[in-house]
Amino acid sequence: MSNVDQFSSYISENAHSISREIVEYVVDHSESVISEEEKEMALSMYVKLLGFYSESLKNEDENFIPEHLIEWSKNNAQMQVSSEGKLSDIIVRYPLTRDIATETVTRISLDIGLSTKDTANVLKGINQILDVSLNETVFAFEELSQQSRQQLQEELISLSAPIVPIRDEVVVIPLIGYIDEDRAAFIMDTAIPKIAAMNVDYVILDFSGVLTINRHVAESLHQIGSVFRIMGINVLITGLRPELVQVAINSNIKISSANAFSTVKQALENIGQ
Repeated sequence: MSNVDQFSSYISENAHSISREIVEYVVDHSESVISEEEKEMALSMYVKLLGFYSESLKNEDENFIPEHLIEWSKNNAQMQVSSEGKLSDIIVRYPLTRDIATETVTRISLDIGLSTKDTANVLKGINQILDVSLNETVFAFEELSQQSRQQLQEELISLSAPIVPIRDEVVVIPLIGYIDEDRAAFIMDTAIPKIAAMNVDYVILDFSGVLTINRHVAESLHQIGSVFRIMGINVLITGLRPELVQVAINSNIKISSANAFSTVKQALENIGQ
């Protein structure tokens, strides 16, 4: 067995104690408070990381990166995103990890009697593993964070235009907050198919909770109303404030007074008549 193989086996066999040393160093030199649960999670993660390191040392390809390292890094990012942690919480620990890992690898190399060349190679290996881990974790964190933000945005959009059945033949869409292109698109792509499946006769678009809209959104909402009418569904508009009416007028959108009411209650009374 070569000295490097002996070194690799030592890392693998003592991964837990080495990881404990790394965790204690990072905790002692970290400015943030790290809970016992976080310490145990970090210990488990470092054990796996050292396993990847040991595996890479056994491969003759100097640029060999264990496939599981990529997946491990993504899981690391996933845990951080799921716990609503910050990317900086990950990044700030890598320099500390690099410091203690370099010191530990050097000490073990001297104990085993590695040559200067072999010591340089195993140090290069630990730094390569840490570099790949950091890069993949950051990339995955950014991607997962973007997905999380997009999902949250979609949920907020759906809440801003809920479909509220009032009677068997009537539904109300209370528009809430700032109505933008995304929310108008949501109504077009999601609300219309749902309402079509409900087999209703009337849709009440209630603007009383709308803070503001622009010309493009007004045109989109007008188009949505036209789609409902083509489907044979009567569209009633409620809650239009003067400033919203002005936007519609400036957009050359004609609003029939017969289909516009101050409140949803008035619209329902009209339907009853």
